[in-house]
Amino acid sequence: MTDFAASTAPADVVRRQYLASAAGDLEALRATLAPDVEWTEMAGFPLAGTYRTPGGVTSHVMEELAKEWDDWAAHDDTYVVDGENVVLARYTAVNKATGKPLAVRVAHHFVVRGGLIVRFEQFVDTALVREAMSA
Repeated sequence: MTDFAASTAPADVVRRQYLASAAGDLEALRATLAPDVEWTEMAGFPLAGTYRTPGGVTSHVMEELAKEWDDWAAHDDTYVVDGENVVLARYTAVNKATGKPLAVRVAHHFVVRGGLIVRFEQFVDTALVREAMSA
């Protein structure tokens, strides 16, 4: 049996990324990302754009989400693995400014090579996110 913490299997790498994110362990999260990672938050999402480098991803995405939302969590409900591609998830959170909860299905497309996430692309109903952010 392979040790989960050392596994390079794409689903295990992605799972470690979700666990690190949920724990707020940005160092462990960065350890799942390739040095040249491309992390894309979709157009219309408040953090829309493509971020590169593990530090760029955590500072421009995870740290920014923590400023706007309480209990932001990406839940890795279902894994669909096709070679190096992994897709899943849903978000839950409460917007700090409005107090409105968010619960929305999302798809995350990860590409994992050599035990590291090299690409991420988010697909989400941005209207539901913005609704939770609107007074």
